[in-house]
Amino acid sequence: MLLTSGGVTNPSIREALVRLLGKPIAACHALCIPTAQWGHPMCGPASVRRFIADDSASPRLTGLGWASVGVLELTALPSMGTDRWTDWVRDADVLLVDGGDATYLCHWMRESGLAELLPELTDTVWVGISAGSMVMTPRIGEDFVEWPLAPDDRTLGVVDFAIFPHLDVFPTNTLAHAERWAERVGLPAYVMDDETAIVVADDTVEVVSEGAWTSRGGPDAA
Repeated sequence: MLLTSGGVTNPSIREALVRLLGKPIAACHALCIPTAQWGHPMCGPASVRRFIADDSASPRLTGLGWASVGVLELTALPSMGTDRWTDWVRDADVLLVDGGDATYLCHWMRESGLAELLPELTDTVWVGISAGSMVMTPRIGEDFVEWPLAPDDRTLGVVDFAIFPHLDVFPTNTLAHAERWAERVGLPAYVMDDETAIVVADDTVEVVSEGAWTSRGGPDAA
């Protein structure tokens, strides 16, 4: 897993991605998952288009030069039957998962069956942005829950630490806010800006950064 705050924003994060893939980006086939955006009030069709197209001067995820990029919308999968879409996921080298609301993403990962499939995807790299990273943690803290139907702030718990993304990007994402969040969430935690990512591979955790980050009760950078 490559758990980022803002995507592949610098050469260090890109190198970590290539290391996880085990081959050049241009040789890899990707599926992008925009689902988390639908659960966040600040997101909508325009932001989903920007994520999928990623055609800015500095692409951060889907525009990095993959051999192919497809779209996997989790809300559609329960109506399709698993036999149709599981091979799409198994054949992908990487899943590119956008931000939004992590509780909404978690809900649809479970409803679609993707969460159940994850343990079998031993050769697939998961690359998350913001909520796409936070969904892998045990809980995100009430500060980050925007989906009104969320029962609580719990998520998948694939990793055993929490993530506070976008440090100093938004007025409510200062280090002081992060300190209060970390106390409430009650887990080892990483606070990181958009130039930082967490690499999880073979039961090891490594922080890759060209920016600012800190840990609260979690392991330091390798």
